[in-house]
Amino acid sequence: MTSLLGDGLDPRTPVFIGVGQVAEHVDDSYYTGQSPAELASSAACNALFDATGPAQELGPAQRLAAAIDVVAAVRLFEDSGLAHPSELGRSDNLPRSIARRIAAAPQRAIYEVGGGQSPTHLANEFAAEVAAGKADVVLLAGAEALSSARHWRAAPHEAAGRPNWNETSPGQLQDRGQGLDDMTAPALAALGLDFAPAAYALFENARRARLGQTRAQYARGMGELFAPFTHVAAANPLAAVAERRSPEQLSTPSARNRLIVDPYPRFLVARDQVNQGAAVLLTSVGRALELGIPQERLIFCHGHADVTERDVLERADLSSSPAAVMAVSAALADAGIEAGELDFVDLYSCFPIAVSNIVDVFFPAADRSFTVTGGLPFFGGPGNNYSMHATVEMVRRLRAAPGSYGMVTANGGVLSKYSVGIYSSAAAPWQPGRSADLQREIDAWAAPDLSHAPHGPARIESYTVVYERGGARRGIVVGRLVATDERFLAATRDDPATWALLESEQPIGARVEVATQDGRSQVRAVD
Repeated sequence: MTSLLGDGLDPRTPVFIGVGQVAEHVDDSYYTGQSPAELASSAACNALFDATGPAQELGPAQRLAAAIDVVAAVRLFEDSGLAHPSELGRSDNLPRSIARRIAAAPQRAIYEVGGGQSPTHLANEFAAEVAAGKADVVLLAGAEALSSARHWRAAPHEAAGRPNWNETSPGQLQDRGQGLDDMTAPALAALGLDFAPAAYALFENARRARLGQTRAQYARGMGELFAPFTHVAAANPLAAVAERRSPEQLSTPSARNRLIVDPYPRFLVARDQVNQGAAVLLTSVGRALELGIPQERLIFCHGHADVTERDVLERADLSSSPAAVMAVSAALADAGIEAGELDFVDLYSCFPIAVSNIVDVFFPAADRSFTVTGGLPFFGGPGNNYSMHATVEMVRRLRAAPGSYGMVTANGGVLSKYSVGIYSSAAAPWQPGRSADLQREIDAWAAPDLSHAPHGPARIESYTVVYERGGARRGIVVGRLVATDERFLAATRDDPATWALLESEQPIGARVEVATQDGRSQVRAVD
């Protein structure tokens, strides 16, 4: 540690010092029905002991907990507008519930906005605060118990062992709000695009059209992309699905792998029915020295970026997310390395498009792993908190291979918010990054004109079909008016010709007719 400061490194340089994670399964013999607050607190305890070294001594961990001045909690799905409130109850102040369990008394408690970007965004935000002297020791933590919530919702209320998750934790709280307007906006929600698979399918199908692939070719490609993720998950004791699967098993609909939306069967989408928690501790190099943290436990941030895409209908190209590509490119440039020099990579994997969007640009011919956990469909997608688990795993791998580099990416909304961190055990000064400049560039991009009451001839720009349990289905189309090239969003008519079009080899580019009545737009196939 002394050598680090002796080399001229600013003592305020932020570092990860401790990481921890936990999971439980409802069918395990040791299942206890932990609440999100309890899971996050258990992960935080693990992070405290991880920071103070392998001896697992209580005293150093207690001193570290007492030094925490900020606790920031990742927002629960139920508080993000993306899940029903649990019948088991909840904490009214999640970060302070976590702090109380580990005997911490932070000056600030923060409840972050929704979105899968939030763990990595918080790491970037509070690394900057540590570097500026605005924060001392920061705990980032989050958890979901969606599997338990579903389990007990199906059980009788008088069932033995039914947990009660209600708790009151008084004290200051900065609640940053839901933050998922891109998914829950009324125009999108009215068509069911607050259902993430349907929204992402629009981008996936647009990418297939751009690549000129058949349905079978594209399905095979998605399976080939995700099959290696299952191998990593199978070796991870905390993974929700410890089963290796072939590309064909992943991409072929079956009784177990039902088609959810076109083109996603169930095995290719994030698995949110999990009970998982993760936590990360941040401080400065100088403070770590004072707290007696072993030097070999320190992990530095070499590059980072946080950006937000334009609203879904304002994007020029529905087949990719250029803002995410910009964020990765900027973080790599700040780190002074090429993508091929990364030893470990975890690409946010809620759906294949979130991975392929980055792979297409940075790893087009690479034969390598793109996850350190197993990914959201296989390790598990604990609400907004997945990338906290990726960071925990990344820190452990980087410690085990001194001098190596790793990248964690995190995606929120509908390919909307993207956060990146590039890490190494090699010491590096903190860089403020270029996120503000990137965002100004993104905000200046040209956007298509929109029609909110489209009428007349049109062409399909992208589409999906949502397949409900029980056999019902509904179609969603993004289209362009032939006369004005204005973009619109519409449902589809429930008639044989329109269904035949949507089930054809390539609906994109096809001519349709759109009409709007009483604020509802619908398209139909043209004979």
